[in-house]
Amino acid sequence: MGFQVIHLRILFLILACAVPFYGQKAPPALDKAYPVSGDARFRAESAQTPLKQAALDPNRVYTLPELIDLAERTNPETRILWEQAKQKAAAVGVARSALFPTLAAVASASINQYSQFLGKFYHEDTGVFPAMLSLNYTVLDFGARNAAVDLAKANLLAADFTFNNTHRNLAFQVAEAYYHLLDATSQASAVEATLADAETVRQAVEARLANGLATLPDVLEARSAAAQARYELASIQGLVEIERGTLATVLGASPAVEFRIQDVSQVPSPEAIEEPVQTIMARGLAQRPDLLVQVARVRETDAEIKQTRSAYLPVLSFSSSWGHTNAFGEQRLDPLVHSSIYPYQLQLTAKWNIFDGGARHYETARAAAEKNEAQAQVAASRDRIENEIWTSYSHLKIARRQQEAADALLEAADQSYAAAMESFQAGVRTFIDVTTAQRDLARARTARVAARVLLLTSMADLAYRAGDPMQAAQH
Repeated sequence: MGFQVIHLRILFLILACAVPFYGQKAPPALDKAYPVSGDARFRAESAQTPLKQAALDPNRVYTLPELIDLAERTNPETRILWEQAKQKAAAVGVARSALFPTLAAVASASINQYSQFLGKFYHEDTGVFPAMLSLNYTVLDFGARNAAVDLAKANLLAADFTFNNTHRNLAFQVAEAYYHLLDATSQASAVEATLADAETVRQAVEARLANGLATLPDVLEARSAAAQARYELASIQGLVEIERGTLATVLGASPAVEFRIQDVSQVPSPEAIEEPVQTIMARGLAQRPDLLVQVARVRETDAEIKQTRSAYLPVLSFSSSWGHTNAFGEQRLDPLVHSSIYPYQLQLTAKWNIFDGGARHYETARAAAEKNEAQAQVAASRDRIENEIWTSYSHLKIARRQQEAADALLEAADQSYAAAMESFQAGVRTFIDVTTAQRDLARARTARVAARVLLLTSMADLAYRAGDPMQAAQH
């Protein structure tokens, strides 16, 4: 026996020593990072993508509405809020179930054996096999259960509006990333046109130098202008790749994926806003989902107040049970005794908390304060939304005027450059005149692209502030 105890002690000692080697460890030191686990399954889980990523066709030219629709189906943020809304919907069913009685079936079996001492010892065996149905129902609670249902419905409503607001925010994120990429690609096209003009001027100056009509500094200046255009093109092309990766990430795709979007010239020009700003404000206050979330919060506090007030009143409940019980008993040298009965029970209970140290009073005061806070939040949000719409509306009007000015500037700069180039080739204008017109044309192209993208962005921003569908921002 002692030999076995020694072996058990040795085994426990080995296991205790093995725990530090095989258990999970803390970081090794204050100045050292926690080492990544070498477990292949752990590494596979960390690299696994639980949701399907967006599939982008590299040969397809995507429009903004198509990209928004794709993001709403694949971005994980919409999945998170969708699942949360389904949880709130299930909570409504749970709260509503309290309005109905509960019915339970109960069955058990027990066998006992013991001895009694009544002058002498008696050995006794007993067995009981009951089966019954139990019914419980709250008859009257003065609105506590209905308030719980109203609270669950308000929570569901808030979750639904939060889901809508997530779609609204996601659509605007897609639009912002889309217009940033559109701006970068358009700027790249403008720089490419500038580079082509710079090469044309360089070739013309070199031809005039060969004929003795230009100087070497003129040629060097033309070559420098062409090199500067190539440098700017390389920089803007890098920005295009960055913006494409940003847009792909918002869509729920890999940033390394290749895809194309419309050229800025193919994007429909937004029409002028004919609605007065007051009409847009009224529509925004009626449909902004983030404001509706706060209105649902007011409903939540109303339900909470009803719950706290119902706690002052009694609760009337009813319970009953009916079943069938088989039992037997046997004592030594006595015959077996068997019984079969059908027990039932009916009970009506009234419970009324008379004193609770002020807990119900303070709960009611807390709920009332939360309602006042929620109402104040709604008022503050209304003021903020009206100011957002006014600011966005003003920016849109400014962007439209800038677009008109940029169009006129580009037309004038294009004509000036063409005239300067023609006169230069005819020997009437100097090289300085040509380079000046070329720089003005490059700035005009950049300004026109920036003004066009700003107009589109301002239109999308106004739709976002008003709670309008972002897909309609281009039309």
